[in-house]
Amino acid sequence: MHADRFFESPRGKIVAALRGRHGASAFDLAAEFGLSPNAIRQQLVILERDGLVAGHSVRRGKTKPTVEFALTPEAEKVFPQHYDRMLNAVLREVRAQGGDAAVRGIFSGMSRRASERLRERAGDQPVVERVAALTAVLQEAGVQAEFKQTADGFVITEHNCPYSKTVGEHPEVCTVIHSVMQDVVSPSVVQTESLATGGTECRFEILSPKVKEFVS
Repeated sequence: MHADRFFESPRGKIVAALRGRHGASAFDLAAEFGLSPNAIRQQLVILERDGLVAGHSVRRGKTKPTVEFALTPEAEKVFPQHYDRMLNAVLREVRAQGGDAAVRGIFSGMSRRASERLRERAGDQPVVERVAALTAVLQEAGVQAEFKQTADGFVITEHNCPYSKTVGEHPEVCTVIHSVMQDVVSPSVVQTESLATGGTECRFEILSPKVKEFVS
């Protein structure tokens, strides 16, 4: 979901309005946007289906109960996130105080711990299981990742990158995934495409002498 386009849509405007409220009914939102309550309800039904809003019954004074809608925790994900700015600022400060070696040291430690966690999860499994486990870890971290078997090994594809706005200034970020793949999955890994350099995806080709026994 592209944040800018979403917030230009009727549903996006409703979500933005609800963020500043504890709750609002279809009539409240209709009055705010100059639309009919039925038109608002149609949008709320879709938002509720998507898990972004939830309705609950409240009593306002002596009137009969009214259904009010509020955002769910899931809705926060559609708002622009600026963690990349903080990460960039932190890494700039580390680099200013300790130089490039300090930044490399941070990601070296992260790579080591990530490899240890993946090794505990699937380190003794066949290579296909290790590839699957790594892909699952990426998905759990918010990456739209998938893998497939090829005649020569495996290909892991990432369709998005949570750190795309950081990699350009701090390429050390990418060393984590490379290190984990080489340490736990296979020492023969080649990245053939990168989002950070203008590609449409991050593509990793993994070669293993043991892979052929798992390829159908």
